[in-house]
Amino acid sequence: MHLFDVTGKKAVVTGASRGLGRGMAEGLLESGAEVVLLATNPKLAEIAEDYGKKGFHCHALIADIGGRAEREAAFEKALSLLGGRIDILVNAAGIQRRHFSEDFPLEDWDQVIAINQTAVFHLCQLAGKKMIAQGHGKIINISSMLAWFGGYTVPAYAASKGAVSQLTKALANEWASKGINVNAIAPGYMATEMNSALVADAGRNAEISARIPAHRWGTQDDMKGPVIFLASAASDYLNGAVIPVDGGYLNR
Repeated sequence: MHLFDVTGKKAVVTGASRGLGRGMAEGLLESGAEVVLLATNPKLAEIAEDYGKKGFHCHALIADIGGRAEREAAFEKALSLLGGRIDILVNAAGIQRRHFSEDFPLEDWDQVIAINQTAVFHLCQLAGKKMIAQGHGKIINISSMLAWFGGYTVPAYAASKGAVSQLTKALANEWASKGINVNAIAPGYMATEMNSALVADAGRNAEISARIPAHRWGTQDDMKGPVIFLASAASDYLNGAVIPVDGGYLNR
């Protein structure tokens, strides 16, 4: 068996219609996995159809994972599309809200925590039950540089991503002995829609780029290799890791 082979594996990727989620879903598809793209984007069916035309085994599932009942229904639908099995879960869905902390609306706080933190735990739990019964599985959460740094005007996002890192370790402690690998990727500064304001800010862009040893922002393609590694047999003895994919930013 090839260490990095995920041919025929059944995967669910949340937030898969754009940005890093799209890149990771594409990487898994290119490596032979059958993937359910789960997102709220109304164009998701077109995206899945385009992948299908390229010969990839792909499904579109338009769903909002912000609420408990909606998450459970979406997960059951995803399982149905995959024939009742899930080998890989990638929790890539995430939202951002920016306000000074003293003025941060509690409604925005609740929304960020619901998507970035509570939904991640719930989907891990739903997938974990299936994977425990199967005796194997790979769960890949998406943390952030803000699991180490506090950020600025993003207290809810920073709190949620810190929680994702700790949740990843907590689940690994319980599930490693059951054949399940739970790990996280912490992207650095990525040129995605979520960071469009930073990319457009010439001053901040230059400041950030100067600190990155690779001297460039990351792209969604930079997430493909790490997610394939964590989804494959190559990472079978890796558990509870939070892997920075940041061009070396943390080193500076």
